Amino acid sequence: MKILTTITLLLFIFPIFGQINSFASFEKELSELLQNNVSEGRVDYKNIKASTRRNEIATFIENANTSALTDAQLKAFRINAYNFTVLNAIAEDYPIGSVQEIKGFFDKVKRKFEGKSFTLTNYEKELILSKFNDPRLHFAVNCGAIDCPPIIAEIYQGDNLDDILSLQTTKALNNPTFLRVADNKIELSQIFKWYPNDFGGSSATIIDFINTYRTNAINTDAKVSYYDYDWTLNDSNAINGGSGNSQFRYVVSSTIPQGTFEIKFFNNLYSQNVNDQRSTFFTTAFSGLYGLNNRINVGVAGRFRAVSNHTGDSSPFDVIGFRNTTSQRLGITALGPIVRIAPIESWENFSIQSTFTFPVGSELEGNPWIDWDGAFWNTQFFNDFTLSDKFSIFTELDVLIEDISFNLENASYRVSTPVVLIGSYFPNPKTTFYVISGYSPFWQQNFDYFYQAGAGAKYQFTPDFEIELLYTGFRNRFILENDGSASTFNLGIRFNI
Repeated sequence: MKILTTITLLLFIFPIFGQINSFASFEKELSELLQNNVSEGRVDYKNIKASTRRNEIATFIENANTSALTDAQLKAFRINAYNFTVLNAIAEDYPIGSVQEIKGFFDKVKRKFEGKSFTLTNYEKELILSKFNDPRLHFAVNCGAIDCPPIIAEIYQGDNLDDILSLQTTKALNNPTFLRVADNKIELSQIFKWYPNDFGGSSATIIDFINTYRTNAINTDAKVSYYDYDWTLNDSNAINGGSGNSQFRYVVSSTIPQGTFEIKFFNNLYSQNVNDQRSTFFTTAFSGLYGLNNRINVGVAGRFRAVSNHTGDSSPFDVIGFRNTTSQRLGITALGPIVRIAPIESWENFSIQSTFTFPVGSELEGNPWIDWDGAFWNTQFFNDFTLSDKFSIFTELDVLIEDISFNLENASYRVSTPVVLIGSYFPNPKTTFYVISGYSPFWQQNFDYFYQAGAGAKYQFTPDFEIELLYTGFRNRFILENDGSASTFNLGIRFNI
């Protein structure tokens, strides 16, 4: 009986001793994690992801009561907390090539620090930079990218904090990769451009700050410029480096992160001319998605349509007059729910999206025809394959069921399985050029099909705002048999909130 009681007590007590319940044990665990996984500014995210202790370190940061810490201890703790949270958040989504692949990583996704929720940007700016007003902090906090000041394999502690901050600043500002000096020109990290007031607010004060820590001082009249920031992950397991162009891009096939919104408008103007009869459709497919979590998104989708039919000379853009006449018609034609999931955690660019819309309005198949009177169900399988730093291939397979009638006596529907292939080229971090091809067979008694091919471009003004232009040539059996022609003009707009 005594043996059984002893075993029971040990089983009860052991988990308590295994928990991180003090700042001393937090520093010990974090120090071991960094020493085992950080070397020369590179991080073994694969090993951190497999760590059995990182969740306990994260829990301590989330609930830490820092009221009894001195200013130096608080400053050190917050640097450690920020750096670990970046590492941990990357490990959650690893393997990735850049934090830019995790939408809203810095300024949208909220994480818990010291009992409250902050984005990484807010925690850094409000509780670290503004609180302590020390520009050397920029060389201690790490963003998980190649061009960040390198992360070190040790923790920051209050008793030697001033010395180690000066040491890290000195290392960064004497590093020819971080600070690029040639003749009377100097290329600075974007950090000095993003936070100029922290360094005095002008080129002269920035150079004065730099010279405080430089072995070889820079001329005060040196011409200052800023090199592009390389967001490629500081991953010790990475095979190759690179400029990280493809890492900035918005990946269509990815789900959006928890707590964020994505709004899209894709405007398609389709026009065909057959036997001197022009038929034009303008469709705005709109959707709003919300991230329930990082792998499940829900929202609403719908269609606005305008149609125009003309005989003789006419322009495809006549439909944009948006009138209701005997040959023209417009209105919202469909509305319904949309769900996107990322079912396989290790396939970060694979997702399945399903949209079910109900018809809006009446006699949509009347004259002129504007849309189906039945419901619309489209299940799409997306995958994006990164080929290199500048190239990728996007694939899409749809199972599309249109004009679904729920009339038990006369049920009807139309099934097609469109396939899309897109090859993309990224000349710089914000620009994408691509070519697209698509084929869609219609599985019905009288087999039909269409195919299209074209080229487009996207420009990402910010990570949260992007515009896309696309032109395609379009053919189907009816157009080919009647020696006709058809094409599409497309404008896409996407922004995140």
